[in-house]
Amino acid sequence: MTSETAPIYIQLLLFVDDRPSSQDTIGQIQTYLDSLNSEYLIELQIIEIREQPHLLEHFRLVATPALVKIAPGSRHTLAGSNVVEQLKKWWHRWQAEIQDTSAIVPTNDVNYSAEMIRFSDEIFRLKKEKEELLEQLKFKDQILAMLAHDLRSPLTAASIAVETLELAQNQPDTPKSLQIREQLYQQSRRQFRIMNRLITDILQASKSMAAQFTIQHTHLYLQTLCAEILEQFVDKFKRKNLTIEADLPQDVPPVYADEELIRQVVVNLLENAIKYTPDGGKLNIVILHRTTQKIQVSICDTGPGIPEEKRERIFEGHFRLKRDEEKDGYGLGLSFCRKIIGAHHGQIWVDSVMDQGSSFHFTLPVYR
Repeated sequence: MTSETAPIYIQLLLFVDDRPSSQDTIGQIQTYLDSLNSEYLIELQIIEIREQPHLLEHFRLVATPALVKIAPGSRHTLAGSNVVEQLKKWWHRWQAEIQDTSAIVPTNDVNYSAEMIRFSDEIFRLKKEKEELLEQLKFKDQILAMLAHDLRSPLTAASIAVETLELAQNQPDTPKSLQIREQLYQQSRRQFRIMNRLITDILQASKSMAAQFTIQHTHLYLQTLCAEILEQFVDKFKRKNLTIEADLPQDVPPVYADEELIRQVVVNLLENAIKYTPDGGKLNIVILHRTTQKIQVSICDTGPGIPEEKRERIFEGHFRLKRDEEKDGYGLGLSFCRKIIGAHHGQIWVDSVMDQGSSFHFTLPVYR
């Protein structure tokens, strides 16, 4: 090899998954390449498919581990459990191909494959960002449409009540007129509360959709958090004469979670349970040390239940059951809860029996 001739590089990409055997394959291939004492410079790049799954499609790979020779000469792929034996078989053929074609890769072109992979990564990232932006735009269009529709009714009702109160100012006070005024005041307040709840739901859903919430993990005792929330809900329970049964064991270990975000999940589930439980009904909140890895929280009601075919869809961003069409809210709360629990690497789901009630469950990882 003269000083005027650039070295010949053989560039190899090794695709592996997260199985323990993958490390053995990497070691065996590296050992074999080191033993060759080849006159060529060998570059072996390890690619974990979990981190760059799109490259499987780019190189049209159907099995791992897979060893791809990308330079010099034509691309060649070895794949399967015996990839090391295949490499030993093909190595001499690759050398012959290089010698026959005098395939010399200039030094400034050696990084072509690395650049190509970086470009592929960037294109993949941009495509994902585009998909997320389109999803957010679609979501916000849906929110605006629902906002224009759902705010119209309470706004009209509140406006009529206020206008009627203005007209009644000059009327003489009688027991009946005072009663009507009080009803109008209550109507106005109720409609404004509905509008406030709608706007709150929109802000929460929009915030979660844009993934703007930041998780601040800490060791959180769920039994303490749930007890605090139940105390805050006492008046709401009394107004509907609900019976509350709480099983909050004090020996349950803490979870690894964001306190404020989990508080929102519990509050949302409790508010739903109160809304759908008839007067005189019963609510249960239970904390269970499900496994050494997970803690489960369950909030159960004695409401109308949820049809089986709808139990997954209620966690979608804007799905509402037919029975809720006359109620305030966009049905965004459960979607928000799923996003929060998912961000904590937990799960959330519902069990339900029609005309008997529903139980919402979520899990969180134990703090270690």
